Amino acid sequence: MTNQHDTQENNMVATGSLDGRVAVITGSTRSIGRAIAEAFLAQGATVVLSGRSELKGKQALEEIGAGDRAVFHPCDANSQADIEGLADFAAERFGRLDIWVNNVGGTSGFAPVHQLSDEAWHDALNLNLNAYFYGTRRALPKMLEGGWGRIINISSVEGKQANKPAISHYITNKHAIHGLTKATAFEYGTQNITCNAICPGAVDTDLMRAAGPAAAEAEGISYEVWLGRFAEHAATKQITTVEQVAAVATLLASDHGAGITGTLISVDGGTAQW
Repeated sequence: MTNQHDTQENNMVATGSLDGRVAVITGSTRSIGRAIAEAFLAQGATVVLSGRSELKGKQALEEIGAGDRAVFHPCDANSQADIEGLADFAAERFGRLDIWVNNVGGTSGFAPVHQLSDEAWHDALNLNLNAYFYGTRRALPKMLEGGWGRIINISSVEGKQANKPAISHYITNKHAIHGLTKATAFEYGTQNITCNAICPGAVDTDLMRAAGPAAAEAEGISYEVWLGRFAEHAATKQITTVEQVAAVATLLASDHGAGITGTLISVDGGTAQW
């Protein structure tokens, strides 16, 4: 349920700030991606949602209720062909592609470096970094053609630090995303295209609830202790909401964000400063 505080966050940019823009958001049938889609729609954008499950995509569209300004296109972020096809679909369907949000990620096979499997390493590389590169590379020519573009990489505060055990593969990829973000911003800065990374801390999502027990077990602590530690380490003493992340994405996607590029923006309640 969206409360008044969440509504205020989504309206931090003037209503209609994305009128006429076409946005693609990977991994957007739930959690952070879904919140960004709803925030973009509220500002007038046309949004292409994506994910592996067509059933979840259909359900998301029904719940959002944005009519023909929201469509779903299936995409497995582990597939280069799917990601490139997603960008092509948006441009062909709507005649333009203005905003690309890379929003997939995760990890499995929690282990210290000397015990980390090849499979876990390569799976993390493919989902957390390769998917971002393939999407960015495919979207850029369409933005260059339109003379305007916004690339937003949903990353993590773990890309700014390395103080969590058993997730070296995740941390490594998030640091690499920040390199890609800065390089892209530098190369296209004179062409009205910006590229930024949003670095959430602990966010209350279904993915966090699903991954938490395994991460806690790898550290030898209970899930309750693991979860409480995130709030304890935040200056706000609260876990970040998806709406807070979406509000920042909306600013970056708009003309109001034109002066922000190559930046890594933490949305973590002040966690990364400690």
